[in-house]
Amino acid sequence: MTAATYQYVDLPDASVVTTRALLTARENITDTVAARAMMCIHGGAGFGKTLAVNICLRGLEPHEDVRKITFRARPTARAVRYELFTALDLAGEPPRHPSEFDRLLKTALAERPRTFLVDEAQWLNGEAFEYFRYLWDEPATQLAVIFVGGEGCHTVLRREPMLSSRIFIWQRFTRLTPGEVLEAIPLFHPIWADADPDDITFADSHAAHGNFRAWAQLTAHTRTALARTGRPRVDQELLRWAFSRLA
Repeated sequence: MTAATYQYVDLPDASVVTTRALLTARENITDTVAARAMMCIHGGAGFGKTLAVNICLRGLEPHEDVRKITFRARPTARAVRYELFTALDLAGEPPRHPSEFDRLLKTALAERPRTFLVDEAQWLNGEAFEYFRYLWDEPATQLAVIFVGGEGCHTVLRREPMLSSRIFIWQRFTRLTPGEVLEAIPLFHPIWADADPDDITFADSHAAHGNFRAWAQLTAHTRTALARTGRPRVDQELLRWAFSRLA
């Protein structure tokens, strides 16, 4: 599957690689949505969590109504209500009173099954997570929730027993192992397809460190170096030049 923009940088010809983590995420998300449950996907920055979840959820459409919410700062329950109002495309003005707002959201969520992808969930505090639990616990709502975030997301959820006990599946994304790098990176972009495996290992140990975001950045710089020098394939001199841009 080709990605027009590989999420982190504008990287022509990049492809989404079906890693073990992505396959596991696809299975976990499918099971979570089928159960109308909640799950948590967590891990370090740049490990491919959001990209994997977006790819998996895209595979469920158009049969599944998926709504994405992204938080960039620590929201209150009030802010979560407004984000949900917007995500659900509800008509009119948002209610002023919390109880009225809650009734409106519960009514909307009871109309048909929906899935919320809550990205950057490391920004959520206990109050915000609790509000999602409050809506999910309502018997009439038909809600699946996928929290995706850094390790802070996992920490906060585990700290709240009422929330933690309701998480159906936990999945932690980690760095690619050296073996996975040698399998995945030649499939990730054409410049690596005929690269010497030792050069790929060299690039990973010096710059990318099993991080897909770092690999995307490194690939963009290495692609530039190939175009400017006219060299036919990656070598360690080109890689050192690319490394200098990442320092």
